[in-house]
Amino acid sequence: MPRAKPLIIVESPAKAKTIGRFLGSRFAVKASMGHVRDLPKSQFGVDISRDFEPRYITIRGKGPLLKELKDAAKKSDRIYLATDPDREGEAISWHLAEALNIAPRDVKRIEFHEITKEAVSGALKSARPINMALVNAQQARRVLDRVVGYQLSPLLWRKVRPGLSAGRVQSAALKLLVDREDEVQRFVPEQYFTVDMTVRTKDQEFVSHYIAPLGHKGRVSHSEANQIVTEVQVGQNALVRDVKVREKRRFPALPFTTSTLQQEASRKLGFSVKRTMSLAQQLYEGLEVANEGTVGLITYIRTDSTRIAESAVESAKQFVSERYGPEYLPGNHPKRQPKSKPGVQDAHEAIRPTSVTRHPETLKKSLNRDQLRLYRLIWDRFIASQMTALIYDATTVDLEVEDRNAVFRATGSRIKFHGFTIVYKESFDDADPNRNDESETHPLPQVAPGMSVAIQNVQSSEHFTEPPPRFTEASLVKTLEELGIGRPSTYAPIVETLIQRGYVHREQKKLVPTDLGRVVVDLLNQYFPEIVDTRFTADVETQLDQVAMNALPWQEVLFGFYGRFADELHRADEAIEKVELPQETTDEICEKCGLPMTVKYGRFGKFLACSGYPECDFTKPYVEKTGALCPKCGKNLVVRRSRKGRVFYGCQGYPECDFVTWNRPSDKQCPRCGSSMAFKRRGNHESLMCLREGCGYEEEQAQ
Repeated sequence: MPRAKPLIIVESPAKAKTIGRFLGSRFAVKASMGHVRDLPKSQFGVDISRDFEPRYITIRGKGPLLKELKDAAKKSDRIYLATDPDREGEAISWHLAEALNIAPRDVKRIEFHEITKEAVSGALKSARPINMALVNAQQARRVLDRVVGYQLSPLLWRKVRPGLSAGRVQSAALKLLVDREDEVQRFVPEQYFTVDMTVRTKDQEFVSHYIAPLGHKGRVSHSEANQIVTEVQVGQNALVRDVKVREKRRFPALPFTTSTLQQEASRKLGFSVKRTMSLAQQLYEGLEVANEGTVGLITYIRTDSTRIAESAVESAKQFVSERYGPEYLPGNHPKRQPKSKPGVQDAHEAIRPTSVTRHPETLKKSLNRDQLRLYRLIWDRFIASQMTALIYDATTVDLEVEDRNAVFRATGSRIKFHGFTIVYKESFDDADPNRNDESETHPLPQVAPGMSVAIQNVQSSEHFTEPPPRFTEASLVKTLEELGIGRPSTYAPIVETLIQRGYVHREQKKLVPTDLGRVVVDLLNQYFPEIVDTRFTADVETQLDQVAMNALPWQEVLFGFYGRFADELHRADEAIEKVELPQETTDEICEKCGLPMTVKYGRFGKFLACSGYPECDFTKPYVEKTGALCPKCGKNLVVRRSRKGRVFYGCQGYPECDFVTWNRPSDKQCPRCGSSMAFKRRGNHESLMCLREGCGYEEEQAQ
């Protein structure tokens, strides 16, 4: 009879394969494929009268897998539950123990934050019981979301349209998007002018900006701008009134958390949050690396902490010293310390490479393009975070035009030591105040107070104030984190749910609410104000944190919410009339009767239907036009999606015309041949290129 082996149960086959390679034949490693039990899909599954007691069942299709795990458990002398090191992972381990009939005293729960041989071996020596406080925190979240979703969603089905959903977190996020869109729509641009003066020293020209005495922060009216341009004449001299030079330091960004990784991957790589998390999961669970076998390349990916293990810090310091020199180590200079944020669980390290010696260049043949790009981003950010600051001199020169009482200011900088920027530079959203980094301005010539410089040019420029920017996936995740809404594992599902339900759509990487999204938010805001209240949603997260710390019974979270919710649900059901959604008419004409076609929604998304229904029942697929024309046949270029859901653009005349492109088309025409153009992106740099084969025209985009 073969000797019994210890059994390790993880969540995914990829992780099982990686761990199995580390441990060899001494252990049996099986995958649960995520959850094995859950609340039933077809029923409410929560007994409110019995203190919100949940009824769990085996997930449909998991029966054979569960039998396989039970058979493996019977043949094992010890069973280790090695699901992910977070609340959901703890809950999965508890469900596995219940489903496999493992007595609580026999449960051996292990966790590791990186899938390396050392981490797994160390975890096996530190087995513990299941932490029921973490399980209950996850259970409270699951039950609360079931109570909201399964009682509020049917109300939307009856009053608005079948197939809709409402959720405790997704609805609060949707209200953020709708409120921002309202700000954008209400915004009235205000005209203002700025005045720039170009002056010349003996050696160099530089530009200064009018700051006083008129205007606010250099902004003046049209008449004031004309007055300044008239009074300040070319050929006059300006006097250097003041020169200030200050040495400044810019510290590196901290290592990635889940949300900052999602934000930076969106800005730098153009990844959706869903794509980022899918790739990160692959890097974490393990990939085949030349000469090493299957290895986990990064640490655990669901974290809100910027903390780094001391051993990893020492490895990074050694690498930096050897690769770039000891002068790139912080040394005696104080390092930027992470700010403590409310609600941060700090249960795991930041996201970092499992080994700094595994340089991205060495993985080119082992990873696909997107895996390598994300790994490089994580590796660069971590190494840079352990390096010294960028040091530069920031110079401000104030110029006074003689006899005109007009003051102009020029700013510049000179880098003295590049520091961490030789490895990595953080990117920012359009509205982020850190976006315009003063260290990236040009150096000014050497001038001193009292020096006279010649005025070469004076000109005014017209501007208009801009509305607040619409949310991108990156900026929405950042805002959710700042407000304490959701947790690292929930950001990607929130965004995907809002898009899948048709509540928002992507428009040039911006998230724009649809009419349907507005209707849902208006209803919820009127009848269920707590559901869309960001403060309430954040307070619930705080209560769930208390449950996880064993400081609050999990049912208390439900008791504090359900009474008011049940009353609101009853009142809303009686008060809300059937909502007629605005009809979206298109320029498409019905091929049967000639009437305009309208956009309708079905089980599989949008489709076009004749506005003459029910007299005319003609329908056809919905096609999203780009506004550009096919360079081969002249028909519309439309949005298409690959089998994996990636957006590309193709000719509406397919299959007769096979033109496709991954580049997003523009409505601008090529000045050389008249064909449509498309946006071409390299990192943060964007240009326009002609889509017609053989033309080759390309032009830079204004930054």
